[in-house]
Amino acid sequence: MPVSKSSKASNPLRKKRVFVLDTNVLLHDSNSLFSFKGVVIGIPFAVLEELDEFKKEQNELGMNARHVIRILDELRVKGDLIKGVTLENEPPSILRVLPIPKALTIKVCSKTIDNIIIQNTIDLVKAGYEVTFITKDINLRVKADALGIEAEDYTKGTVTHEDFYKGWQSISTSSIELKKMTEKKLPDFLGEHTLFANEFVILQSEKNEWNNRLFRYMGGNNFKEIFNQKFWRDFGPRNIQQAMALDLLLDDSVKLVFLSGPAGTGKTFLVLLAGLFKVIKEHLYRRFLISRPIVALGADIGFLPGDVQEKLFHWMQPVYDNLEIILSELDSATLGERAKERRHRRRSSERPDDRRRGQRPQDIAGEIDRLKQRGILSLEAITYMRGRSISNQYVFIDEAQNLTPHVIKTIVSRASEGTKMIVAGDPFQIDSPYLDFTSNGLIVSAEKLKQESICGTVFLETSERSDLAKMAADLL
Repeated sequence: MPVSKSSKASNPLRKKRVFVLDTNVLLHDSNSLFSFKGVVIGIPFAVLEELDEFKKEQNELGMNARHVIRILDELRVKGDLIKGVTLENEPPSILRVLPIPKALTIKVCSKTIDNIIIQNTIDLVKAGYEVTFITKDINLRVKADALGIEAEDYTKGTVTHEDFYKGWQSISTSSIELKKMTEKKLPDFLGEHTLFANEFVILQSEKNEWNNRLFRYMGGNNFKEIFNQKFWRDFGPRNIQQAMALDLLLDDSVKLVFLSGPAGTGKTFLVLLAGLFKVIKEHLYRRFLISRPIVALGADIGFLPGDVQEKLFHWMQPVYDNLEIILSELDSATLGERAKERRHRRRSSERPDDRRRGQRPQDIAGEIDRLKQRGILSLEAITYMRGRSISNQYVFIDEAQNLTPHVIKTIVSRASEGTKMIVAGDPFQIDSPYLDFTSNGLIVSAEKLKQESICGTVFLETSERSDLAKMAADLL
């Protein structure tokens, strides 16, 4: 967020320095009022009108709108909002509500709320104030700049494209040094390299990047070498980043895992594979809980018929697609003796030519339903996560790039003893109009928690879906 370089200790409150906040800033961060210190914070009356509309919504925007309104109501008791009320931050700021402008000098679309807010800013500039308009609306920043008004994005808590945390780093060395490297020699070799908890190090040959070895930092001077090997039936990682992801997904000491990357890198598939393995094969968790935000891609198709599970089916279709691939490769014994008996009865009634490797689509769909009926597999909407206490479960939050940091905090704080959470998504494909690569909950939360020993992060960058999917991700 912007901070003036002219701040002086002798005059902590700069009464002529004003930051005017747009509605979307307050909806993005309901505590943004306290992020500007030693200045005047202007809230246009038109913003209050918009907050009044949003407060009715039963989502995070509505919750933030209600929170801001409660803050303003508490401040109203302390003084006159039009004249200004002092905020209890250090150094203190003054919050003022800006009245509706007496006249609009903007002729184009003069009745829009955006232009009314800009007019408030113009009036302050004419009155001799040093004003910055803070908005997350790109077009509104362009309009403000065209009118000679300083405008900036609200960037508190954001991460840049260049500096976001990937969870791994590559270091080149000679092929001889690479061959001789051990877990005990690695700390001396790395020297001053900064590593965070559970961060991976790829040592690769200077002449051949495919000649490499993978290590995970375990804290102190301890490292663990990670090998690319199959762990369940014929399943295993297809590239070195998938090997990193599986290492974290299968490690029960790592309670929170962030997986990010473009489409086709295998995020959803890897989590579903590891989750089924932990719940069905190792029986280390009571349930595999899968949830996704309800955010439509493109124009929505309106209300869907049926009960909650029938409605969720359409939103969970990508999950079902991956489950079908996994279950079709597993034999019946892996899924339990009852499944084995059902399959034996079915096969005894088939002609030999009808039999083929794997289960038929209807069998796979039935197996998914049976896992749900037994309480082993649960598919839920993010909407119903608030207020819950989730214990002894393997929890997968998919498409998390469409969630704010606050929602991620709300979800992760639901975890009780014995629960492991995986948060995954593609930060390059965000459908929420109020989020981008730098501010979505997936990237921001991974950055904030990178030093915690029970957290791990992996950014997957290699598409394994198909050549077509890789081309689309790279070029479109």
